Amino acid sequence: MPTPIKMPALSPTMEEGTLARWLVKEGDQVSAGDIMAEIETDKATMEFEAVDEGTIARIEVAEGTEGVKVGTVIALLAGEGEDTEVSAPAQAPAGDTKGTALTGVEKPTEAGENPAPARSAPQPAAAKSTGDRVIASPLAKRIAADKGIDLTSVKGSGPNGRIVKADVEDHRAPAQAGASSVGVQPIEAPASAGAPPAKAAVDFGIPHTSEKLSSMRKTIARRLTESKQQVPHIYLTVDIRLDALLKLRGELNKALEPRNVKLSVNDMLIKALALALIEVPECNVSFAGDQLIKYSRADISVAVSIPNGLITPIVADASAKSISAISKEMADLAARAKDGKLQPHEYQGGTASLSNMGMYGIKQFEAVINPPQGMIMAIGAGEKRPYVVDDALAIATVMSATGSFDHRAIDGADGAELMKAFKELVEAPLALVA
Repeated sequence: MPTPIKMPALSPTMEEGTLARWLVKEGDQVSAGDIMAEIETDKATMEFEAVDEGTIARIEVAEGTEGVKVGTVIALLAGEGEDTEVSAPAQAPAGDTKGTALTGVEKPTEAGENPAPARSAPQPAAAKSTGDRVIASPLAKRIAADKGIDLTSVKGSGPNGRIVKADVEDHRAPAQAGASSVGVQPIEAPASAGAPPAKAAVDFGIPHTSEKLSSMRKTIARRLTESKQQVPHIYLTVDIRLDALLKLRGELNKALEPRNVKLSVNDMLIKALALALIEVPECNVSFAGDQLIKYSRADISVAVSIPNGLITPIVADASAKSISAISKEMADLAARAKDGKLQPHEYQGGTASLSNMGMYGIKQFEAVINPPQGMIMAIGAGEKRPYVVDDALAIATVMSATGSFDHRAIDGADGAELMKAFKELVEAPLALVA
């Protein structure tokens, strides 16, 4: 019997992905290590390698299919001597409850989903002849899973009673009317009860185009909505004089020129935030229900704008690294982020974030916390402003920095201490290189 190839978990938090492109076709021979497909996660497009050799007997999920759950059978691999002609979808291994919504298994067993009992709806003859398994196209199965439809109650109009897309879309089973009473829920249920599903835009006759959201954009929308709904934000802003830091940056860049290293203001701010978190450990934390996670090092997630959205590569243990090392690491991370080549461990995690919009001339903004992190620092543009220096009014280069703090984990006084420490480090920057 051909071996099922399942949608892999390409990161510890991945639950579903988009099968962006198949690099093999049915009948192709593959060996262990061969690239079989490109899979788009919420943050990057990654290659999927074969782990065994054999012949691609059948592709179960077409390229371009979105929302493919981890564990879903996406193809069948026939070994040496096995028949590559497969007449029905492969049965998932016993005890495997992941990915059954698209593999022809009769009952969906995703956590939190109870299938509605079949009523008097007719059963396709093919289902009985194959051990009470439903025969349906992969697209029909995906649509049924999205709508919470029990395929055993759908009559197929395709060859040999096969359920196709039109059968599912036209299906109006009585069980659906009472779905709320029997516990049937869409797989893509809102993360919280208070988050209503997004409504389609009303067409007022204004000329427009419509663009389908990428997996990354969907994830950004979901996570930021959850953050604003579930995390009580508190915002603290300080004005910081940049003149000393800019002077030091110029001196360091001149000294580092033979090494082809050019420090940015952002590199120095990453270092300052990391040191401030070590100095004020009460802010280097995460809220975890009935626990408070306290971190012993500062891993700084840095917001980087890319064509499809936003990603936050991580500078691990930034307080222990030199500014030049941070600069080199950020240049590499940012370049690979824009190419979609970051590995999961390079953008997942972090103890706090930094978002700098100063290059766009933004004076001040309040960033949304990236859970489970407890804070994010929002950096505005440095600009010439009237400023009191040594009890006298002068012109100084000043920027506004706003810290967003999870008030469940971080008290206002502790947040204020962090902002004070950050300000002092930036205004007296020799501590960054000490």
